[in-house]
Amino acid sequence: MSKQLDAVTFGEPMAMFYANEAGPLHEVFSFSKALAGAESNVATGLSRLNHPTGYVTKLGEDNFGTFIAQAMKNENINTDNITFTKEYSTGMLIKSKVVTGDPKVEYFRKNSAASTLSLEDFDEAYFNSAGHLHVTSISAALSKSCHEFSIHAMEFMKSKGKTISLDPNLRPSLWPDTETMVSTINDLAPRCDWFLPGLGEGKILTGLSTPEEIADYYLERGVSLVVIKLGPEGAYYKSSAGEGYVDGFKVEQVVDTVGAGDGFAVGVISAMLEKLPIAEAVKRGNAIGALAVMSPGDMDGLPTREELAKFMQQEV
Repeated sequence: MSKQLDAVTFGEPMAMFYANEAGPLHEVFSFSKALAGAESNVATGLSRLNHPTGYVTKLGEDNFGTFIAQAMKNENINTDNITFTKEYSTGMLIKSKVVTGDPKVEYFRKNSAASTLSLEDFDEAYFNSAGHLHVTSISAALSKSCHEFSIHAMEFMKSKGKTISLDPNLRPSLWPDTETMVSTINDLAPRCDWFLPGLGEGKILTGLSTPEEIADYYLERGVSLVVIKLGPEGAYYKSSAGEGYVDGFKVEQVVDTVGAGDGFAVGVISAMLEKLPIAEAVKRGNAIGALAVMSPGDMDGLPTREELAKFMQQEV
């Protein structure tokens, strides 16, 4: 039996090679290797804030799989429910280095081991050992079996009275078309308690334009709390208890925007698990999101308790 966890997540972790020099990827010869994936970013962030977190996935019996499992253990992420297969390989990606704007990311994940995650891999005891479930729509996009796993995990955790967060994490390239992406995510959303879209994502998913309208759309469908990321301006939140805007933190220099939304999720989830007021949870989300964009790797900026406190105190 696994030890008690504050949170659990599932998805596809990947080996990432990020360029050490700016320029088109085909012209770059020097790369550094790191763990990547939206859910693994969140698991890492929660773990660094002393929230025991588990990760569920399938990896190939290859060097990338070994690297990922070890990298997670190094972050004190519980890997008891990670399985290995000889039949499929572990996914990977390469990411460019940019001076301004978003980096170019190229994935090598088709028919990966993680995409074969299915209901047969669902361990009730393991999920039940966690108090919270974090989900992204990326998993549902990977395959029919991963989509089924996502719905089952959310319904199981809901039936056990656990809390569930959903970050839409739109990845249009993983879906057959926009319509399928929108309908699938809007089917998942009412199954969660805390929905965490960016403003642009909310507009795509609802066809509405303001944070207030987007929040109401999901609150009317059963979500308890909607927090909408507004980039440098901060975030907007709304629940039955109230609503408000929370200012963002000052960023000296944007180094890499990838992982900012995951950092935001870490802040909100960790604070909600600690029963902090919603406005404080959103403020922490803004802080970790700011730290994330000031760092090169996807999770380099995810802070420890001490680093988070120091950064938030500087802004007072």
